[in-house]
Amino acid sequence: MPQTWYVTFEVHKRGTLPKRRSPRETRTFESEAEARAFARAKFNEGLIVFAGTLNPFLPRRLILSSDIPSWIEQDRGDEVAGHDAKRDPEK
Repeated sequence: MPQTWYVTFEVHKRGTLPKRRSPRETRTFESEAEARAFARAKFNEGLIVFAGTLNPFLPRRLILSSDIPSWIEQDRGDEVAGHDAKRDPEK
């Protein structure tokens, strides 16, 4: 399965290099769920996080750092709804 999502996050300065080229790092993922889980972990570390879909995949999505909290909470809402649906099939 191709990598379709990316998460970009700020990197803490460690002082091991004389000068860092970029204060950010990007990782790619096969699914939105994997990207959300990774973004949640980095966000919980207090880092600034962006996410989105890679070109040429459609629909194109860009999750700004200000929208990350609601985006990662959508995943939890889906898990809860899915969990309840599995417990009670009549709902």
